[in-house]
Amino acid sequence: MVVVMNSPVIEITQLSKLFGYGDATNVALDAVSLAINKGEFVAIMGPSGSGKTTLMNILGLLDSPTHGHYALDGTPVADLSHRRRARIRRTKIGFVFQSFNLLHRLNVLDNVSLPLMYHGQNKLSRAHAASRLLKTFGLQEREYYMPHQLSGGQLQRVAIARALVNRPSIILADEPTGNLDTKSSEIIMNELKEIHKRGNTIIMVTHNPSLTVYADRVIQMVDGRIDSDTAVKKPKKSKDSKKPLGGKRSKKSRGKDA
Repeated sequence: MVVVMNSPVIEITQLSKLFGYGDATNVALDAVSLAINKGEFVAIMGPSGSGKTTLMNILGLLDSPTHGHYALDGTPVADLSHRRRARIRRTKIGFVFQSFNLLHRLNVLDNVSLPLMYHGQNKLSRAHAASRLLKTFGLQEREYYMPHQLSGGQLQRVAIARALVNRPSIILADEPTGNLDTKSSEIIMNELKEIHKRGNTIIMVTHNPSLTVYADRVIQMVDGRIDSDTAVKKPKKSKDSKKPLGGKRSKKSRGKDA
C-alpha cells in the first residue's frame, strides 16, 4: 500500500505558548510554524526545556496556545467546543506517554480494552481485540494480572497497548520507550512502525537518536523554536529484490542472479 502524503492533518502557524506574567514570563514555544501530512512519521528531538512536550500537549488538545493558529484536519482548533475536543481526543488521537496511569482496580485485559467501550463495542469483542494486542507485546500470559503484580516495564507496555487498542489515526508518543529495556523498546517501535504502514500519522518525542530511523522526518527544537526539519533518507530497494509482474521468477532466472 502506497500512502499519499499530500494533505496536512496538522498545521500550525506562528504558535506561541507563554507561562507566567511580566518579568517572570517563560516562553515555552516561540512562533512555531509546522505542517504534518497525513501518514507521516515525525520524530521531535531537543534538550530538556526546548518545548517538545509543550508542543505535543497542544497538538493533542491537552493545552491551548497563547498565540497563533492550529488547524486539525483543516478545522481551526480555536473554533472547537470543549466537548468536541474531548471527542477528538477519544476517537482520533492515541496518546503514548513515558508514564501512563492504569486503573488499579481493573486487570490488564480490562485496562487495555477500556477505550473500546466508548466506541460501543460489546465486552466480548473488546476482550478479543485487547487480547490480540497484548499478545503482540508478549503479555498474553498476564491478561488477568492486576497492575500491582507487574513490573515497571510490563506496566508501561500495558499502558501503551491501551493507547493503541482503538487504532487512532494520529499517534502522539512522548518518550514511548523511555523506561523500557532494549527488547521491549524494539517491540513497541515495531508496533508503531506497523501502525504507520497502515497510514496512521505518528508524532514522537524522543531523546534517543537511534529511534529516529523509524521516522520520515526529524525535527530538532531549541529554546522553543524549530532549529531544523530534516527528511530521513530511507534505503532504496534494489531492482533485483522486486517481484516481476508475472509473479514468481523461474529457476533459470534465479540462477542468472546467483
